[in-house]
Amino acid sequence: MSAFYYGAPERPPPPIVGKVTHHNIELYWEDALNDACDNNLCGDERVRVAVQEEDKQGEWGTVYVGYAKRHSIEGLEPQTLYRYRIRFQNDEGNSEWSQVTSVSTTKEPLTGIHLHRAVLLNDVMGVERILETGEVNAEVTDKYGFTPLMQAAQKGYPEVMEVLIKHGADVDTQNDSGKTALMLATFAGKLKSIEFLRECHAKYDVRDKGGSTAFHWAIFVAAAVNGNADIARLLIKNGADVDACDGDGKTALMIAVINGHQNLVELLLKHEANIKVKNAFGKSAYEMAQSMEKRRITKTLEDHMEKLGITIN
Repeated sequence: MSAFYYGAPERPPPPIVGKVTHHNIELYWEDALNDACDNNLCGDERVRVAVQEEDKQGEWGTVYVGYAKRHSIEGLEPQTLYRYRIRFQNDEGNSEWSQVTSVSTTKEPLTGIHLHRAVLLNDVMGVERILETGEVNAEVTDKYGFTPLMQAAQKGYPEVMEVLIKHGADVDTQNDSGKTALMLATFAGKLKSIEFLRECHAKYDVRDKGGSTAFHWAIFVAAAVNGNADIARLLIKNGADVDACDGDGKTALMIAVINGHQNLVELLLKHEANIKVKNAFGKSAYEMAQSMEKRRITKTLEDHMEKLGITIN
C-alpha cells in the first residue's frame, strides 16, 4: 500500500532537554516526531530530523541529521549557554525551523586532577577552595600513588602542606613504592618540608618497599649532593635512628663510606653510629672502607675504634 502525504511536515515544537552535564547536552523530540508521522500518514516512511546549534557569532550549524528520536551533543564547554533548533523533512519537503531551546551546561565537577594541579602550582588558595567544597578528598592519589601531600612535600611547599593536613591529609601515607611524604621531601632535599612534617609528627621508622627509612634517603641525598649533611643533621636532631638498616642491612654509616663522604662519616660517628654492625653479606663499614681503599675514611674509622676500644672481628 502506498504512503499518503499531506505535504511537508509542519513546524515542530522545539527540542526537549534531557540529561545535561558539564560537557554534554541530550535533546529529544520523540512526541513531535510521532505527531509528524500521524499527521502526514507517513506509513512505513520515516521523517528525517536535522538539529542545529548556534555559535558564538550567531551563525547556525548542523550538529545532527538522521532518524533517531534523541541525540546527545558532546565536547561542550562547562557553564556555557547553548541554543538549539530542529527541523523535520519528508519526501514532500522540509518544515520550518522550530523555536529555539536554550540550555546551559553545568559546572565541571572537581576531581583529584584539579587538586593535584593546584598543589603543583603552589596555589594555596586554590587548594583551599577545592577542599572546602568537599568534592575531593585530601588523600586522593594520582596514577603513581602519590597523594597531594607527597607532591607538596617533594616540591617544598609547606603552606600547601598545612592546608592539606588541615583537611585530613595523613602525613604517613605511603605511595605504591612505600614512600612517605617525609621520605620524598628528604630525597628532594627540601628542608622546610622536612621540618614541617616533623612538627606534624611524621614518623621516621616507616620503611619503603626496599626497606629504607627517611634517614636512609637523607644519606642518599647527602651522597648525591657532594656530602652535604644538612638533612642528615636535621633528622638526627629530631631523633632519627642512625643505626637503622635498609633492606640489604646497610646502615647510614655504610652508605656514607660507600659514597666516600668524609664529613658524613664524621657526623655519624659523632652521633654514636655503631661501627660494629654488619650488612646482609657480613661486612662492616670498616671492612667496606678497607676493601674500597678509602684511606682517609679508613683512618677516621680506625681512630674512632681505637678511641673507644672497639675491635671488628
